[in-house]
Amino acid sequence: MKVNTVIFDMDGLLIDSEPLWKEAADALFLTYEKQLTTQQYSSTTGLRTKEFLAYWFRHFNIPEAEIAHAETLVVNDVIKLVQQKGKPMPGVQHIFNFFLDRNFKIGLASSSPPALISLVVDMLEIKDHVQAISSAAGIAYGKPHPEVYLDCAGQLNAIPTACICFEDSVNGMIAAKAAKMKCVVVPSLHDSRNPAWGAADLKISTLTNFNTLLLDSL
Repeated sequence: MKVNTVIFDMDGLLIDSEPLWKEAADALFLTYEKQLTTQQYSSTTGLRTKEFLAYWFRHFNIPEAEIAHAETLVVNDVIKLVQQKGKPMPGVQHIFNFFLDRNFKIGLASSSPPALISLVVDMLEIKDHVQAISSAAGIAYGKPHPEVYLDCAGQLNAIPTACICFEDSVNGMIAAKAAKMKCVVVPSLHDSRNPAWGAADLKISTLTNFNTLLLDSL
């Protein structure tokens, strides 16, 4: 089936926020005298904040009763950091223009809470181009479960097999593929050689590199 819908992840794909999420997480875990390695952090990238915290709280034997408060602290910290330091990832304007020129339906499917999504959408000036937004924070399951992608496709009245998704995390890629959608991954430089990317339909180094030939190959 020919694709006619594109759904974007947000953090680390459209906005350079993954280092800011890690900065906020590092500050939190420092209060418990714990520290995540870059590899540990990357393994849980794409999860909802509460699931990310639950995983590492169990790992470090931190009381799970503190997760809700910790989630609020981290999310508020990230919102402040994005306001101060957030920058578009390379190729954001290109990729939106590319699909707008082809009359694709455009959606956003993110693990982030609505407040952060709204902030980023405004910062990137893409509000008029995004026809549907799904936040995994408000549904039953987060990535790597496909629900957030299926929810976004439903809002767009799109058939999953006619959707192409752009992701930067393994958990996000798993979610997109589980939804039976095409998935283009744009990994961070430090994670670009991860063998897990072999499950993607296409891997590119930057959104700027996506073109008509690559679209036709999908």
